[in-house]
Amino acid sequence: MKRLYRLLGAMCCLAAVHGQAQDRFADVTINSEKVSDNLYMLTGAGGNMALLVGDDGAFLVDDQFAPLTDRIVAAVAEVSDKPLKFVINTHWHGDHTGGNENLGKQGALIVAHENVRKRMSADQFMETFGREVPAAPLAALPVITFTDATTFHWNGEDVRVQHVDPAHTDGDSIVRFANANAVHMGDTYFNGSYPFIDLSAGGSVDGVIAVMDRVLEQADDNTRIIPGHGTLSNKAELRAQRDLLVTLRDRVQKLIDQGMSRDEVIAAQPTKEFDQQYGQGFMKPDVWTGIVFDSLTSS
Repeated sequence: MKRLYRLLGAMCCLAAVHGQAQDRFADVTINSEKVSDNLYMLTGAGGNMALLVGDDGAFLVDDQFAPLTDRIVAAVAEVSDKPLKFVINTHWHGDHTGGNENLGKQGALIVAHENVRKRMSADQFMETFGREVPAAPLAALPVITFTDATTFHWNGEDVRVQHVDPAHTDGDSIVRFANANAVHMGDTYFNGSYPFIDLSAGGSVDGVIAVMDRVLEQADDNTRIIPGHGTLSNKAELRAQRDLLVTLRDRVQKLIDQGMSRDEVIAAQPTKEFDQQYGQGFMKPDVWTGIVFDSLTSS
């Protein structure tokens, strides 16, 4: 009888967890914003997506969470009557790859840098949040991987998917739409907030700044920039974010050079004057300062 009670209790706990997961996405709507004639930015919960449409078929960058797949597919159908053929993952985190399994089973080919498949294939530990991330099922893994870059000639576009040196993670790619003069930066750019840098997955604050510099060199005043999180952006906003990160990185480095410990640097509040604007999201100022400290002292 006790065994039965334990089993029933476990089932109730699982049902509660399932219910919480369902409730988390219950009110999420997938919205689309036109970037160019056949390119859209889709938003919902998790990382921003890019959608390229045309006669060749739909092409999606990132796919948020599994419970949102039907809503994402419906959003695609609102602007295209063609099937979804390709999904690009900008990196391995679940808010960008959670729909892989569902969309793969529907016929889309999942493409990513080889480090994305490697990290999704094995259990991961996100040290910043003390969170274990179990390996993804085989059906969720990218089926096409590349080492440096790959180009899709699709729907009249030249879509360049370029791996960059470790930044947000060690598997980041930026996706450039040449004819649309647009780029999806994945989580190398959080527009309007302090960026999460996953040090346990090979990221670094210097790497994030380097990617921003790279995109700024290639962009012009008309380039539309899709960030991993935040609103559709442009070169001026990206430059402001890059300059902020340089300022704060240098402040933390100065405190480190003075011999301060991690706790002392956080207590010094080097980000204080920017916290009202950039520190109100999930990445809180003290957590972000600790990440920068760890990044700068790890090498």
